[in-house]
Amino acid sequence: MADARDLLPSEQPVQLLDTSGRAVDHPVLPLPHKDRLLAAYESLVVGRRVNDQAGALVRQGKLAVYPSSHGQEACQTGAALALADGDWLFPTYRDTAAAVARGVDPVEVLTLLKGDWHSGYDPHEHRVAPQATPLATQLLHAVGVAHAARLRGEDTVVMALCGDGATSEGDFHEALNFAAVFNAPVVFFVQNNEYAISVPLARQTAAPSLAHKGIGYGIKGERVDGNDIAAVLAVLEREVAAARAGAGPRLVEAHTYRMQAHTNADDDTRYRDGGEVDPWRERDPLLRAEAHLKRRRVLTKARAARIAERAEEVAAAMRAGADADPDPDPSQLFAHVHSRPTPQLTEQAAFLADELSREGN
Repeated sequence: MADARDLLPSEQPVQLLDTSGRAVDHPVLPLPHKDRLLAAYESLVVGRRVNDQAGALVRQGKLAVYPSSHGQEACQTGAALALADGDWLFPTYRDTAAAVARGVDPVEVLTLLKGDWHSGYDPHEHRVAPQATPLATQLLHAVGVAHAARLRGEDTVVMALCGDGATSEGDFHEALNFAAVFNAPVVFFVQNNEYAISVPLARQTAAPSLAHKGIGYGIKGERVDGNDIAAVLAVLEREVAAARAGAGPRLVEAHTYRMQAHTNADDDTRYRDGGEVDPWRERDPLLRAEAHLKRRRVLTKARAARIAERAEEVAAAMRAGADADPDPDPSQLFAHVHSRPTPQLTEQAAFLADELSREGN
């Protein structure tokens, strides 16, 4: 049984870049290679553009709802880039930028939020599970995939994303317990953005940190500055490597902030003051990474222009996809419900087909 002291997270969140983008020495973790950080910066820029464009589509009535991760893009990018091609990502409804960074077509990601088709993308193509709207339910699924991979002798690692609000759900605790008991190779990555819709973190937990919750299950916890892409990437890569090597599940808490409302349907001025948000603008993960790369003369004007151009191409594809009229097939209502349709489903499908044929006549 593990010594509880070995499971404790660091007293302060791991940081490799300060708010001005200057490198911070860490006793264990080195700064990721400059090329790695440049690639991460590009994902940050694309992720921010995805968030902004999706917000515009909501205002135009082309998306039903959008939960923005504006200001949390370092968490999104770090989670996606820390994984190998054969690994799995289990996102939440707020993790659109993570799915895009993993390679999923942003137009397909948005179909869930547009309401055309559930999830909208093939989970197996990029090993990205459907975005989960219910809190914490995907964590149990993530543990199941990780446990199955271990039983098959695969070296697959699963990254399970959730927010601070999800840590108050029973599924979160069940997932951690099962993962620890069966030594499942899963990294639980909690994006602590300080609010579960309108409930502040202080009203959710009395623990020293959310990373401390791993101790009760025998899981090593860690804390990281969630607005520092270098630190997020370094910490997650280390924990993914540990899980892959058989060290069991890990729990990482990223300290970040939800800059915008919970969704477009939420009025955040009812539960927080604008002055609370302002200091976090200075900790913007995109600006921090940009300042660091410019200081090291890695991000040239030409490179920055190419990255901005790619982000605009992604946004243009999103607009075109949102404008396209869907061609719904009503029979798909009954597809993928069960591997073998039940008699009730078969009867309902036949009834619908008959009704549609009558309309056609």
